Order: sequence, then structure tokens, then C-alpha cells
Amino acid sequence: MLNTASTLTNAEIRHDWTTAEILQLLQQPLLDLVYRAQTIHRRYYPDHDIQLATLLSVKTGGCSENCAYCPQSAHYETTVEKQPILPVAEVLAAAERAKELGSDRFCMGWAWREIRDGKAFDDMLEMVRGVRSLGLEACVTAGMLNDSQAQRLAEAGLTAYNHNLDTSPEFYDQIITTRTYGDRLQTLDAVRRAGITVCCGGIIGLGETLSDRAQMLQVLATLTPHPESVPINALVAVAGTPLQEQQPIDPLDLVRMCATARILMPQARVRLSAGRSSLSREAQVLCFMAGANSIFYGDKLLTTGNPECDADRQLLNDIGGVSDR
Repeated sequence: MLNTASTLTNAEIRHDWTTAEILQLLQQPLLDLVYRAQTIHRRYYPDHDIQLATLLSVKTGGCSENCAYCPQSAHYETTVEKQPILPVAEVLAAAERAKELGSDRFCMGWAWREIRDGKAFDDMLEMVRGVRSLGLEACVTAGMLNDSQAQRLAEAGLTAYNHNLDTSPEFYDQIITTRTYGDRLQTLDAVRRAGITVCCGGIIGLGETLSDRAQMLQVLATLTPHPESVPINALVAVAGTPLQEQQPIDPLDLVRMCATARILMPQARVRLSAGRSSLSREAQVLCFMAGANSIFYGDKLLTTGNPECDADRQLLNDIGGVSDR
């Protein structure tokens, strides 16, 4: 048994976690793991609030990457239709609606391998400025970017940039071959140098081992500082992608990932993300007990389904996780 109860109760911030330590955490008895995570969670988030974030696909489909889980990849035949970049006014209207429904954070996604300078990037900057002017946090996910682009996004007021690791370095090339793990880490470095907060997590259910999950978390937990936002996703298997036959994960595996992420990165927002629509109310509450304190709020996550806003609001009201506006 991992003998770290005293240090974890004191919620020490560490950046030297080993894969072996993390693997032991993931294998702990579930109730012990959740109790440990909840103890840490209450120290750093005593109000136990759950942040609501809304995600909008600004540019859909036609991506040149070959991520095996993604229906937006141009490499696969899926039912996702290509959608050109939405006009700035339409995006800002969606942000205003999200705010009215209770979201604090508005996330915008572009199905790109990398950001390129030009009108589209200028529009992105205008969208960021507009979202911030509404009093919302603004997050962008749009593939790789360089230092100059990161700096311009920071000047526009961008709160966070999302760029997930997806899985472990060892399993990565079984899922993606058009971009390296090093490319992902370089993008995170550019985001951090620009002073933008980092949103970075991964996906479970890709066919990875428990060791792969531990290794992915180890990479995140040894970043200095830790990512401010850590999305924990479960694969949504989509017809036409190479992972279309993958079986759904055990929801308790998602609970274990949320709890372990909370223990490793006490100050982070642990975001219960893709795959939540397949979870029961009780499974979601277990994830919240394990330290998840943010959800995506709205009927769609880029191109996959998400629980309806009314159902989410009812659940959060029932557990006292968010106040009415």
C-alpha cells in the first residue's frame, strides 16, 4: 500500500511523482482513494463549487490529423459534416447564451492541426476579446501554436489554451502518427511562456493499459507548474473511426482517474469531460466526490453528445454543487 497518507492529508504540492506511485494510487481500494482525494479537494476547494463551461465548435471537420478517436479527422469517413469557420458575431451570440444559462467559461474549438496566421486567426483574437468582454473565461483549442501566436492570444485576454496529451508517451503512436508527443509538449511550453493558463488532460478507453494511464498522469503531474485545468475524458466511440469497436469503460475507472488527478494536482480544476452522457447521475456524483469540479454544460461537445442543460442543472441543484443565477 502506498504510504503517503500523511503527506497527502497535508496536501503537499509535488512535481516529482513517479509512475510507480501513481499506479499504486490507481490500484488502491476505491473508497480509500476517493476519501483521500476528497480530503485534498476540500482543502483547496472548500466551497465545493462545480464550474460550468460551454464548448462550441467554431470550425468543424476536415482536420489533417489522424487521431484514431476523432470523427473530425479527414482520414476517416464519419457522419460529421465539414463546417467552415463560424462568423465572429455568431460565436459571441453563443457565448452570451452560455452566460445566460450559467456558464462561467466559454471554450472554442477549431479542427486544425495548427494555427496559421491570417484572417482566421485574427477572427479568433476578436472572438477571445469578445468573450472576455462578457465577463466569461475564454478557452481555445486549435492544435499547435508558436510563441508569437500564443503571445497575441495572451494580449487578447485568453484565459486558457487546451491541448491534451491524450495518452501515455508509449501508447501515443498507436493513436496518432501525424503529430508527436514532443509537438504537444512544445505547444504547452509556448502557452506557459505567454502567461496563459494550461488546460491539458487525456482520454481513457482507447485500448491503453492501466500503466499507460499512470504514465500520462505522471507527465501532467511533473509539469511545473501543474496545468490549471485537467480534462478527464472517456472515449466516445464513433462509427467510421478506427476505435469504433472499443467497448465503453467501467464508470468506476473514470472515478479513479478523477480521484488520482485530484491527489496529484490539488490546485487544478479537474474537468469531467467527454463520455459523461453515458454516466448515471450516481456515477457523476462519485466523480464529484473524487475531486472533479467542472463539467461541460450544453447539449454538444464539439461533435458528440452531452447531457441536456436542464438535467445538469437539476443534478447540480440536487447535490448543492452550483448556485442559481
